[in-house]
Amino acid sequence: MRAILTSAAAALALALTGCGGGSGGNNAATANNNAPIPQIAAPNHGDWTEVATMTDRGSFLLGNPNAPVKLVEYASITCPHCAEFSETGAAPLRDRYVRSGQVSWEYRPYMIFPTDPGIFLLLHCLGPQPFFRVSEQLYHDQQAWVGRVQALPQDQLQQMENLPPLQKAAALVRAAGLDAFFRQRGLPEARMNACLADNAALQQLQQIGTRGSNEDGVTGTPTFIVNGEKLDTSDWPNLETRLRAAIGG
Repeated sequence: MRAILTSAAAALALALTGCGGGSGGNNAATANNNAPIPQIAAPNHGDWTEVATMTDRGSFLLGNPNAPVKLVEYASITCPHCAEFSETGAAPLRDRYVRSGQVSWEYRPYMIFPTDPGIFLLLHCLGPQPFFRVSEQLYHDQQAWVGRVQALPQDQLQQMENLPPLQKAAALVRAAGLDAFFRQRGLPEARMNACLADNAALQQLQQIGTRGSNEDGVTGTPTFIVNGEKLDTSDWPNLETRLRAAIGG
């Protein structure tokens, strides 16, 4: 993992190579990733991929809360390596592993870039049910909305940098054109404004990152933890092998 981006000036320029993304290595035993996965039935003939909750720490959990394999992902919504993982891994992770009931997927927001706080505040307001779907859409369109911020004049970026944190978060959401994106997904303007002014929610997001660094040794994104073990990989093929090994098949 590469180091977290720390320079405010570089962050406002959105030098996207600043997040993690090293593939590490795969030290786990090779598993047959095409073998059938034992299924744990969801209650009332339901679908585990429709079971989403917010944890008491403010992260988002998809799937069986009692799954034997617990996957934690620390991720920045602006990080291109997180977007790469979303493009390659989100669908099979959700549709094969979470749906089986064997794996739960906890997404812990980890703020690196100045666009992260405002977007995560709005995702928080949308709630857990749409979180994973809307995050995938944001990752899919990441280059477009990041490009809008990158194209801003330097003096405008500097003005934003000098704003108080919540005002800066709101300004960057609008500069990225994501206010329209969230309106289309059920957040009216008044609600959006309230979400972007929620200091308690911002502090909760900051605490997730602090705990990630101090307790889980997170130094970049995406970082994955399976059943308490931080992995040395951030790409889907290696992660899938680790999940298979944890399931035991």
